[in-house]
Amino acid sequence: MPAAMIALGVRSGRLDSHHIVDRARRTGPLLAAVAAVLVALALLVVLGAPALLVATVTAMLVALGVTVPITLRWKISFHAAVCAGTVVVLTKVLPAWPAAIAGAAVVALVCWARVRLTHHTWAQVAAGAAVGTLTTWATLAAFGLG
Repeated sequence: MPAAMIALGVRSGRLDSHHIVDRARRTGPLLAAVAAVLVALALLVVLGAPALLVATVTAMLVALGVTVPITLRWKISFHAAVCAGTVVVLTKVLPAWPAAIAGAAVVALVCWARVRLTHHTWAQVAAGAAVGTLTTWATLAAFGLG
């Protein structure tokens, strides 16, 4: 849903690119992302999804709750946050140490790519990775899955 909204915004000329470089234009797509996660979470709860899945989507919502206000003033990396949060979840469903080691390599590669493309600074990707890791870990712990 948010990706479709961004694509339409770019096509109509309201948004500069799919990266939405102009931070003032990010509010609508970011609110659409929050709304999409809320709808998904409600459906998962109503349909009785497994606790780990509900906790994972809740962690997405918590991470958005931290990153959205930040990105309106400073361009924190959502790519790094999502990637790092995914690694935390994978350590719960796969052998923990191999998943953490392989995941750390993937997070590092994503962070490097974002900096190499000049879409972020090292501080922005580091902050994103930290937010993704910490919010996901804390949410899983709150669900008793930590």
